Amino acid sequence: MPQAGLPAFAADLARALDALGGIRVDIPVIQPAEPFLDMAGEDLRRRIFLTESETGESLCLRPEFTIPVCSAHIAENVATPRRYGYLGQVFRQRRDGANEFFQAGVEDLGEPDEASADARALSEARALVAEFTPAANLSIILGDQAVFEAVVAGLGLPTGWQKRLIHAFGNEQALDAMIAKLANPEAAAVPDASVAGFLANGDVTGLEAHIEEVMQQTGYSTNASRSPAEIAARLISKQTLDATRLSARSLEALKAFLALDVPLDRAAAALSDFARDAGLDISVAQKAFEARLDALKQRDEDLGTIRWRAAFGRPLDYYTGLVFEISAGADNLVLAGGGRYDQMMALLGAREPIPAVGFSLWLDRIETVRAGR
Repeated sequence: MPQAGLPAFAADLARALDALGGIRVDIPVIQPAEPFLDMAGEDLRRRIFLTESETGESLCLRPEFTIPVCSAHIAENVATPRRYGYLGQVFRQRRDGANEFFQAGVEDLGEPDEASADARALSEARALVAEFTPAANLSIILGDQAVFEAVVAGLGLPTGWQKRLIHAFGNEQALDAMIAKLANPEAAAVPDASVAGFLANGDVTGLEAHIEEVMQQTGYSTNASRSPAEIAARLISKQTLDATRLSARSLEALKAFLALDVPLDRAAAALSDFARDAGLDISVAQKAFEARLDALKQRDEDLGTIRWRAAFGRPLDYYTGLVFEISAGADNLVLAGGGRYDQMMALLGAREPIPAVGFSLWLDRIETVRAGR
């Protein structure tokens, strides 16, 4: 019996997914919340429906499929490469639609030829969207988390600042704020007056003692929270990062990179020109980027119809390389999105690193486009 709210085209979409060779998985609706809270990113964390078990375990309604599909793969301890397909409901607080909606997609785990797997994910997502929205004018935008990370590393920033910028990738407002802070020596936050003297004098022992005293006065237990030494270390690290500034040359290089926005058939040349002009060695990331372009060409994808934006990311923290979205219409309604997430399997408990890439389709949005609304 069809699930309530499932679009009429879903049965045909399910058959199309099966034809791609993935194993169809059935993921429970109730999921442990911790993996999503740790890895999904702030945007999704804010919209998860949380609950609690009788034993106090944090649970949630399934907000997406990628994390639980990967967890199930690890639990079953099966070999890779392996592909999984899915179609089912997800639950998120949404501003532009129902809080319960259907997603379908593919997760491709353990394929050693990453360029080929990336190209297949984008190509299959595009083909599925085109098949089920034949009258739509589609647009595809592509970004690359790994290229951004290579540029940030090449600028010579402290590790803490690199992590901040990488975490903000894809959030244009947050990224602009961080770049402004790196550019402006007056933008550093003023520390709380109670600790400013200790920080200014480099008095770590005094700072730790002060923090411990405050914790005792306010009833905080050092067993239930960070220790005074850990809090002091974080304050000192934050002050150091706030005092860090990019040179004018590095700042211009970062801005020049983020401004790159060209058709994908011109992206390799644009990236090469940028690296040369900025004096950055990002050759490893460039090689992987160009290998993906070659793989897309081998799949007969028209690179001139795909847009590469250097600043484009997706609001999920687990991406490590390729990211893409496929949209339609004047409102630029996102119908599909995906990317590479090579670190997730290890974070979820896999015994060895497993490369991974996948994509999801939003069935309610596809139905909206099909209906011409």
